[in-house]
Amino acid sequence: MKLQGRGKSRLPGSVRIIGGQWRGRRVPVPDIEGLRPSGDRCRETLFNWLQPFLHKARCVDLFAGTGVLGLEAVSRGAASAVLVEKSRVATNSLRQSAEMLDAKQIAVIEADALSWLAQQAPSSMDIVFVDPPFSLNMAEKVMAALVQTRALHPGGLVYLESAAADPAPAPGPGWEVLKEKRLGDVRMQLLRRLTGVLPT
Repeated sequence: MKLQGRGKSRLPGSVRIIGGQWRGRRVPVPDIEGLRPSGDRCRETLFNWLQPFLHKARCVDLFAGTGVLGLEAVSRGAASAVLVEKSRVATNSLRQSAEMLDAKQIAVIEADALSWLAQQAPSSMDIVFVDPPFSLNMAEKVMAALVQTRALHPGGLVYLESAAADPAPAPGPGWEVLKEKRLGDVRMQLLRRLTGVLPT
């Protein structure tokens, strides 16, 4: 995504899926103030990191926006993706995108990310995309919720995207940083939940 809290810039009309079965297909970017679709360079880097882990993975995008991260994951071999988004305008657009692609592996949920996460079963997710509005400082809250609910499968992965100018999110004990990169004003991090670590 994502929905930023600052001023409105001109949005692209669509974003392109860059790999897998839907490569080259475009999904719409709804005209919502502060929407920030993840760029091609970030996504190419991210999915190069994730490729060894995607086959049959159960993915969740907690701040879905355009849905391009979840759609890209399924396009490249993930078993499923749940797209969680609070904005009704955005969720309507997400449903249209899933229908356009005939993406039966995609579920679209209109909900607050933390409230939805609190209701999820243990070990129900393999890969979670956490790309919230930078201004809301949500990353650490989401990571804590993943630990408390045990929703992420032991050894599961979390992708964090944050503002490069801000301090890196502190996910807490029991996490391993596998990859980290800065691209422009974005910090990209791929973390793994260590096995055998109980919630604190």
